[in-house]
Amino acid sequence: MKPTYMKRNLVIEIISSLLILLFVYTGVSKLLDFSNFHLQLSKSPFITAFADPVAWTIPAGELLVALALIFKRTRLLGLYASLFLMTMFTAYIYAMLHYSYDLPCSCGGIISKMSWTQHLWFNAGFVILCISGILLQSSRQNLPEVKSEELPPVVYTAMS
Repeated sequence: MKPTYMKRNLVIEIISSLLILLFVYTGVSKLLDFSNFHLQLSKSPFITAFADPVAWTIPAGELLVALALIFKRTRLLGLYASLFLMTMFTAYIYAMLHYSYDLPCSCGGIISKMSWTQHLWFNAGFVILCISGILLQSSRQNLPEVKSEELPPVVYTAMS
């Protein structure tokens, strides 16, 4: 394989792995502490009326996106879904920071220890990773399949 092709694949794998780790970690954390997650959502000024369906949809969506990212066949769809989720989460945090007085945190695990501003930057970084992954994966799918080169046959000559 050509070195650039291998580097591109490695970067796509790293981005996908980071997103999988993020979505599995946050999705499972929310499900393990579901009552607290639901309670925090119900306190959110933007989500209160929709807390019940959102409480189930977000962790389920995160886990489905992680699953899509695992398989090469569905990876591009998973990257687009990741971009959608991360953009929505980032917009929500931005709105909470700029238009809300009460800032309940419904995040799971270690991420809930971040300040809202840190969380905004964290999410923005993942949005950039998603966009990078989409661009790399899209350009990869437009390239012809590169097969490993076969070694030329070895020719032995008799030494005189």
